[in-house]
Formats: sequence, C-alpha cells, structure tokens
Amino acid sequence: MSILTKDVILREIKRKKIQIEPFNPANVGPASVDLTLDGRFRKFKKSNRIYDVTTDMDYKNITELIEAQSIILRPQETVLGVTREKITLAPNICGWLEGRSRFARLGLMVHISAPFMQPGISNYPVLEISNMGHVPLKLHAGTPVCQFIFQKTKGKAKYNGIFADQKDP
Repeated sequence: MSILTKDVILREIKRKKIQIEPFNPANVGPASVDLTLDGRFRKFKKSNRIYDVTTDMDYKNITELIEAQSIILRPQETVLGVTREKITLAPNICGWLEGRSRFARLGLMVHISAPFMQPGISNYPVLEISNMGHVPLKLHAGTPVCQFIFQKTKGKAKYNGIFADQKDP
C-alpha cells in the first residue's frame, strides 16, 4: 500500500474516489488533508460505577452530547469530538486519522486509539481527544486539529460496521 501525495489526493478528489464535504483545497498538505473540529462533543459523565467493557456496551450510556463552539479540556480529561468534514472513500482507498504535531506539543492527543479508517467509509470521523498535558486547553470549532492520510489498497472492500453512517461523536 502506498501513501497518497498531494497531486494524487487532488486527482482522486476530482475523480470522486475521495470525497470531502465541505472541501477546502487549502487544507491539502504534501501527503495529507487537515480536517477541522466541529462543535459537537461527547463529555464523559462523572461516576464511580464500574462500566463493563463488552461487545454489546454503548458509550452513549456514560457520555452526554454537548453542542458548543468551544470546550475546555482539563488535564487528563477525554472527550469525543467529530470533524466538520464528511469523508467518503472508494473501495480501494483507506486511511489513517492522526493528530497534528503543533497540538501534540501542548499535550493534546486528538485521536488516541483506532486511527485506521476502512475502505469505502462514508461518515464524519469521530475524534478521541485527550489532554495529556498539565494545563487546561480550550478547543475551538473550526480549528484544523487532525489530518487524514490516504492509502491505496490491494483489492477492494467496503466498511459496513456499526459506525458506517456516524454523524455525531
């Protein structure tokens, strides 16, 4: 599998093999596309109850949906966010959702787990955002907080799992 560079990303966008809605050409870098933070977050509820991690659990039971143009993330706190951009990939393109180093230097982890994005997805990527630093950080909707790195697959596939059509964090 090869990582796509700017010229190939733009060609695949033109061919509609990669769709980013809304698309800002200024967000295309040498080998990735910056994605921006939306104003929808899931904040974890405070509880001393033990929550069983099983295949039938639902993270929505221990979080609450918040809509805000900014949110303060305290040290050692995690929230779920979502990108403003919807990503749709052809069955032969997959990718990786990664943080940006300018924010990692503050202790901000923008996508702490499960960065692989399956071929054929069509959704708003959810971000697992954690403040691993020592100072509170204020996150603002519209900030390009992460980047999507595209790869071509050998063969074709389409993701049809439980998060196939997600819109909210």
